[in-house]
Amino acid sequence: MRKLLACILSLTMMLLMTACGSTEGTSSAAQKTADTEESTPASASVDSAKQNADGKTSKRILVAYFSRAGENYNVGYIEKGNTHIMADMIAEAVGANTFEIKTVKPYPEDYKECTEVAKQELAEDARPSLAGKVENWEDYDTVFLGYPIWWSYPPMAIYTFLESYDFSGKMVIPFCTSAGNVLTGKESDLPQYGKGMVMREGLGLEGKRVQENLDSAKADVIKWLKGLGFVSNSKDRITQP
Repeated sequence: MRKLLACILSLTMMLLMTACGSTEGTSSAAQKTADTEESTPASASVDSAKQNADGKTSKRILVAYFSRAGENYNVGYIEKGNTHIMADMIAEAVGANTFEIKTVKPYPEDYKECTEVAKQELAEDARPSLAGKVENWEDYDTVFLGYPIWWSYPPMAIYTFLESYDFSGKMVIPFCTSAGNVLTGKESDLPQYGKGMVMREGLGLEGKRVQENLDSAKADVIKWLKGLGFVSNSKDRITQP
């Protein structure tokens, strides 16, 4: 009888120890799961999905520009066009992508020859063919549009560009380089050619100043961007609110 009671007691103790071990293992596994969940917030995967899905985050703003190197008015022969320099200033300030508007047939490098070609194109209301197209055009909602002033007007290539895209829902902001720090007023006609576009106040800078006094020109660009409602995050960096 005593042996039977001893066996029952021993068996009961073994069962109790097994149960405790099982509970302890379950508790440990649960704690490990809790620790893992704490180190990886539930919202992380959602935020990541939003970031990956939002293709517009880094591509909302485009700086599209037409510029010409070679011999230019009052600055001689240049390797980088005046408007190109201004476009780079804007793109750096707002964190935008850039697109250079190029014609299939290049313009003469000689200044006088180029002015004659530009004059003829203006008289004919020509639409020179362009080389290349903007990729993912639909991703952009703001387009800075830059060009030099030729015979008081934008080059005819700008009108080709405007007529090549649907600007519905896009804000267009013109900028130019010329013989003075001015726009000519002809930019007010641009919405007639860019279907659906809404235009904001532009900026004109003297080409010679852009080439030879970069800091002064950049200061005007930053001031203009702030006036348009862009927000400064640092000394030179500007981003849309």
